[in-house]
Amino acid sequence: MVSATVDPVASRGNAAGGPPAAARRETTNRPTAGLPWTVWTLALVIVVIELAFGPRYGLFRDEYYYLACADHLGWGYVDHPPLSIAVLAAVRAVLGDSLPAVRLVPALLGGTLVVLGALLARALGGGRRAQLLGAVAVAAVPEYLGQAGCYSMNILDTTCWAVAALLLARLAPDERGWRRFVTLGVVLGLGLLNKLSLLFFGAGLAVALIVTPLRRLLLKPGPWLAAVIAALLFAPHVLWQVANGFPTREFIENATRYKNVALTPLQFLGGSLLDMNPVTAPLWIAGLGWLLLARRAQRFRSLGIVYLVAFAILAAQHSKPYYLAPAYPPLLAAGAVLLEGARRRWMTAATGAVLLVAGAALAPFAIPALPVETFIAYQHWLGVSPPQSERAAQGLLPQFFADHFGWPELTQAVADVYRSLPADEQRRVAIVTSNYGEAGALNYLGRRYGLPPAVSQHNSFYLWGPGRDRVDVAIVVGMNPENLGSSWSSVEVGGRWYSPYAMPWQHRWPILVCRGLKIPLPEAWRRGKHFI
Repeated sequence: MVSATVDPVASRGNAAGGPPAAARRETTNRPTAGLPWTVWTLALVIVVIELAFGPRYGLFRDEYYYLACADHLGWGYVDHPPLSIAVLAAVRAVLGDSLPAVRLVPALLGGTLVVLGALLARALGGGRRAQLLGAVAVAAVPEYLGQAGCYSMNILDTTCWAVAALLLARLAPDERGWRRFVTLGVVLGLGLLNKLSLLFFGAGLAVALIVTPLRRLLLKPGPWLAAVIAALLFAPHVLWQVANGFPTREFIENATRYKNVALTPLQFLGGSLLDMNPVTAPLWIAGLGWLLLARRAQRFRSLGIVYLVAFAILAAQHSKPYYLAPAYPPLLAAGAVLLEGARRRWMTAATGAVLLVAGAALAPFAIPALPVETFIAYQHWLGVSPPQSERAAQGLLPQFFADHFGWPELTQAVADVYRSLPADEQRRVAIVTSNYGEAGALNYLGRRYGLPPAVSQHNSFYLWGPGRDRVDVAIVVGMNPENLGSSWSSVEVGGRWYSPYAMPWQHRWPILVCRGLKIPLPEAWRRGKHFI
């Protein structure tokens, strides 16, 4: 929008009869067909950083699980829809499942998100300085760096939100074409096939279509066409949920009841401020205000409404603050456009420099940029590590990093227990774990030891079953031996494992060898189901 940067006072012209001063300034700052080369350079830098440092700590707990999911392709899983797993399966078919191969797609999407920050600024009427600042602001967010550093549905989710927001920013109340609505429907449908949180974007969009001038579009087929396309793409997952008894509903209910901390709206906002890098807060708060209140931003008001609706829903559900992260790129871009409109080049440059410095300072908390011992010293120097008295319970590392560690040690210990069994028991033993991370890691790393497949009753592993009709010998990982006596005739300690950097609770229980299952296997399997 060219008019977004016009100074109404200066637009009256001058005595010489030439073009208004604001119009002359506008000409040099007008959005152009191509983004500044600095945006592309910054995006490339982000990709290189993610690929260079991401592998340093190894695969993350959830990545082992997603690789296991890729062995069981379907239209759904207990804790997520299927799209991210289908993409991972395709990557594995082409490049294998090495750590660099697994991390390639999220790294590329991290760079794409930086470009989308610039494109959003351009769609909101920003010139080249606003476009670069929008890209810098996105690159400075630790949450996005962390998402791009591990394979999961989260970076896909944030990318889908940003693309949908870009399409929404380009809609006008008098929109006549249908191609943009088709594209929007495809993005929303694929986004829902990736993560259900895009429903919050849809809810915000529905409200925006009612309370803004965009409501005129409801009299045209475009929005309804987009809704139908999104619903058709999402339908296979809905049918999968029906066929499997709505396991995701049970998963969400259990997570809300037993796992998520009940935050007040103010606490939820505070958590979002930290996730987004507190230094970016003035920019996105100003951007939100501009979208909601500025007259010249009226066309883009829907983006601010989407954020408010998503915030209200997530805060009411006591969700984790990072669930709101995909809603911020449009606000950061809006703040960049507003700052550019202040006509002070030094303010844009200074803001970008501060964001880069703050982003670099917080980057080691999102990606493994530092060797682990250096990072421990760094977080202690910043005063964010737990006190010495609490480290035994909390560990040396934040859980996001700690869950990269311990898996080779666990696999080695389980392999030692497996080899200690008589040959006839090795042929019929089952490896049973308490959670999907342990099972996924043992399946991935256990190949080199010739271990049998690990099973679990946690989330989607439960749906895949015990893998055999009868189990009378089991190596059990991560379970309290006192809870197993009612199901097994013999429960013995087979071994232990330890990693100094893993979460302390991870190696709380020994590796057990259980013999003589007392109850039928189907009943035992049902008893142990936990979706959370």
